[in-house]
Amino acid sequence: MQKSPKLTSFSQEDSQKYYRWQSFGPTDTQTASLWVDMDNLHKNQVRIHGILSNAHRQAARVALSFDFPFYGHYLRQIIIATGGFIYMGEITHRMLTATQYVAPLMANFDPSFTKNSTVRYSDNGNLFVVQWDKVRLKDREAAGPFTFQAALHKNGTIVFNYKDIPLPVEEINSTEHPLKVGLSDAFMGHLPTSLLSEAKRRTIYEYHRVAIDTTKIVSGSAFEFTPLPTCLQHTSCDLCLTSNLTSSCGWCNTLQRCSDGIDRHRQEWLDYNCPEEVRLITILHKREMSSFEQQSSFLSDIQTSPPNNGMTENTAIIAGVVAALVLLVALTLLAVYYINTHPTVAPPFYLMQRRTNNYWPSMKFRNQGCHSSYAEVELGGHEKEGFIEAEHCC
Repeated sequence: MQKSPKLTSFSQEDSQKYYRWQSFGPTDTQTASLWVDMDNLHKNQVRIHGILSNAHRQAARVALSFDFPFYGHYLRQIIIATGGFIYMGEITHRMLTATQYVAPLMANFDPSFTKNSTVRYSDNGNLFVVQWDKVRLKDREAAGPFTFQAALHKNGTIVFNYKDIPLPVEEINSTEHPLKVGLSDAFMGHLPTSLLSEAKRRTIYEYHRVAIDTTKIVSGSAFEFTPLPTCLQHTSCDLCLTSNLTSSCGWCNTLQRCSDGIDRHRQEWLDYNCPEEVRLITILHKREMSSFEQQSSFLSDIQTSPPNNGMTENTAIIAGVVAALVLLVALTLLAVYYINTHPTVAPPFYLMQRRTNNYWPSMKFRNQGCHSSYAEVELGGHEKEGFIEAEHCC
């Protein structure tokens, strides 16, 4: 485990910007088709994680056989936790429960209580499934076993399936362990500070969360999350600025990336002065579009008007087109010169922190206690009996 960064949330909850989701009850016909019956899969396709199945508050890194899109970012590794969730972040720390998760039912589960409690997973190249099978809550073992799963489809769709939920989710105690259901993502940032001891500390900003209605979680229920288009999928400036699938996108020529500035790479976006590039390129694009529309209108008017002095009109048209092209080239060269000659200094983070609560509602994680700590299972080429102990936080 790395030293835990400071965790702060400015999340935009359930904005329907990144995912569209729907719930299915026990009587819905879609529910049965969403469940992945791992007992009927070939044994070579299902793996029981021996360490997680016999541990409490542990997490293990697992490699996917395909690139999984999560909030527009393609991931090849995930971390499965005994507490009913998958950590999707690239930087591991003690507070895995804070953000960047896929959580069908994050709670204080202890798979080590009985031998028939397991954490198992399957990967067929198009679908990755994690199932917490017959797991029980720590110190509430008598409540009964929970069986549920999270399915990650190659196209980015995420499904939560619940086979056995022995008690209402609202009755699960969240004092010793966070209770969360849904999706979350964040970016890592560096706060400017005058204190030397704080200078190297990183802060995680949760920029979006999907929190579902836990009252709908019963035995035989399911939730399906469908990913929506993001700016990150556009690979050219033209698509970035003109696509009808997304909005508020900007193109950073230095990084060759399309973004709205709020994703996992925000710090890099700021470091390379992409907001200023976006502003200049957007202005240039609007001027090009305006010039093109004016030329089209001008040519249309010429074609529909009766000919008077043929040679004179043709000369005027050619002169107008040449002048417009010269103007566009001059603007392009000016923008390139400005971008290359201005320093790449990131704007201070306090501007971002001062956004209104309507945009990023603020919730602090930094004061959470030790109960949120997770240790990560040490993995090499194969699983082994070893652990990286979580750093003490008290």
